[in-house]
Amino acid sequence: MPDKGKARQTLPKVALLSKPKEFQAVYRNGKRLRGKEFSLIFMPNGLHTNRLGISVHGVKRAVARNRIKRIIREFYRLNRQFISPSSDIVIAVRKDFPPDSPQEVERAVRPLLHNLLPA
Repeated sequence: MPDKGKARQTLPKVALLSKPKEFQAVYRNGKRLRGKEFSLIFMPNGLHTNRLGISVHGVKRAVARNRIKRIIREFYRLNRQFISPSSDIVIAVRKDFPPDSPQEVERAVRPLLHNLLPA
């Protein structure tokens, strides 16, 4: 029986991009920030929250791809509003970025976002 005193710490499905059309719209119309190991593509979505999509390139083993996605989703769950205003965000990961923790993802993403922040 779940403990009713604890708040649920899950990522709702509405916070994720799931349809190919949603990914295509972000790829086509979004602003792209290129990092060494991944690209961050985002565009305003007109909603009240950010939504995340993850694309992993060049990793052949499903176990490794799914681990990368789990770690990125956990980073996003802990930092949902890391881009303002509310946006659809796609993180396109290249094969040479196997993160081991959400903190490692944050260390990689923060320098890219630094250029977006007003001085």
